[in-house]
Amino acid sequence: MMRKMIRTILLFVFFLSFLAIPLMHSDAQTKKVYKVPISNEVEKGLYAFLQRSFTEAEEAGADAIILEINTPGGFVDAAWKIGDLFDRTKLPIIAYIHNDALSAGAYIALHADEIYMSPLGKIGAAQVIESSGNAADDKADSAWLASMQSAAEYSKRDPLYALAMADPKYDLPQYRAEKGKLLTLTAAEAESEEVKYSEGTVSSFEELLKVTGYENAEVISTSETVTEQIARFITNPVVVPILLSIAGLGLVLELYSPGFGVPGTMGIVSLVLFFYGHLVAGLAGYETLLLFLLGVGLVIAEIFLPFGIAGTLGAFAIIGSIIMAGGNPLNMAISVLIAVTIAIIGMVIIMKFFGKKLHLLNKMVLMDATDTESGYVSNVNRNELLGRTAKTATALRPSGAVVLDGERIDVVSEGSYIDKGKDVIIVKIEGSRIVVREHESKGENE
Repeated sequence: MMRKMIRTILLFVFFLSFLAIPLMHSDAQTKKVYKVPISNEVEKGLYAFLQRSFTEAEEAGADAIILEINTPGGFVDAAWKIGDLFDRTKLPIIAYIHNDALSAGAYIALHADEIYMSPLGKIGAAQVIESSGNAADDKADSAWLASMQSAAEYSKRDPLYALAMADPKYDLPQYRAEKGKLLTLTAAEAESEEVKYSEGTVSSFEELLKVTGYENAEVISTSETVTEQIARFITNPVVVPILLSIAGLGLVLELYSPGFGVPGTMGIVSLVLFFYGHLVAGLAGYETLLLFLLGVGLVIAEIFLPFGIAGTLGAFAIIGSIIMAGGNPLNMAISVLIAVTIAIIGMVIIMKFFGKKLHLLNKMVLMDATDTESGYVSNVNRNELLGRTAKTATALRPSGAVVLDGERIDVVSEGSYIDKGKDVIIVKIEGSRIVVREHESKGENE
């Protein structure tokens, strides 16, 4: 009986093991790909999202990363960092241009191991444009052209087309890029034997999986978290100077307002958002935040310390921390300069139009006016002295002093010298100027 039971158990275990073999084999053969979107503008916050997604893919043992690209471009410094991230990633990277890969988007796509495009996809138009809307200077343009060429050569593609995407001087009329126009390739043109900037044109993501050999792969889609979305918005080079300007102007207004109110809250919130976004995006470390807090502490200490050294050091610490947090010192210095300029203009406007109503300003600057309308006069007119006789207390040369009813009064003669002890008559009162003439009679004072 016991032997029969043992045989039954062993048979049951063997049967389960037999069933598990195909399942184990299936799991071992299942491929895994990460689907990562690149949309909207290319900026520093996008780099943080891509870095996180690539790290997750590597840690999960993914077989490949597929980028779904639809971007009008963005900022050169961010594109450079993203291109470097692609080069350092060990996993195969496939770029699927769903719609547009323009400007910085074209540069990013060229760093992928393979490029596929949808029938409506486009790649190109990658000239560097300044914030003013004009083409960049020769130095920046040369650096960008070298980057585009290197990206094409890195992916073993003809660099001529990458250069034509970034420089209108190249003449490729067969692709609507005669001199003066940037090259933008359609899906068919990019796939052509002559260009070979695309490995193929696919109508959907599912078809892409099929042609790349990942038809049965497990697809894991990543998406930006709310914090990453906020960080992307805050770290946008257009938003940064606006945020810093709000912070500067808000704090200036708060200094000249009673209590603590809306301006101060706006200023503090703007600074918190600035550092939060740059910390999340990986552009700033906690040392920049500590430097900022040290600067604030020194500025506060200036209230209790003489000489202004603490306040000056504090201001430098605050500005330095903001510049360090931005990743690109030049762009951040420009943003800080814009913010400081706006704060100064705001302070001048406040002093000009609202100075009398703001309590702190009245403590710093004398705002009260002693005008006639308020009952003030610059001097007292002594009209009651007109015609009175006084005695000179000093010689008049022509100015001097006289004594009248025991009061010493500063006077001037009509121009002639009058000796001390002479009787004079007051003949004219002009504000504080009292004019006298020597009395002809020798009588007593009136």
